Order: sequence, then structure tokens, then C-alpha cells
Amino acid sequence: MVKKSDSSETEKVSCSICRKEVPLSEAVIPEAADYVAHFCGLECYAKWKRQSERPGQQGGDTKKQV
Repeated sequence: MVKKSDSSETEKVSCSICRKEVPLSEAVIPEAADYVAHFCGLECYAKWKRQSERPGQQGGDTKKQV
């Protein structure tokens, strides 16, 4: 979710893992097949990536290897 703060014009997004709000300009933004996910840092991105590698989980690279 993108929000604008009243005190400043900095757009903020919520981390897809921990829901911490971070400036859009500082968010890690990997593009998945059908959506864009925002992360507060590499630690949350790595956690999301690990979850996506498990069978039955959503997120991350969902391409199947042939």
C-alpha cells in the first residue's frame, strides 16, 4: 500500500513481510510475475524468497523449470 505522509511528501510503502512502512525510494522492489512486492530490506526479501521456494507457497519467482 502506498501512502503519503502529511508532514512530508515522501511516499511510503509497507514491507510485504513485516509491514514496516518505508520510503518508496528506499524499498527493495522485486517484480514478480503478476505483482510488485516491497521490502524494508534484504533480510525481509530473503525471508520472502525462502518462503516462495517452498512448495505450495506464493511469492518470489514462480517459474517452473523444465
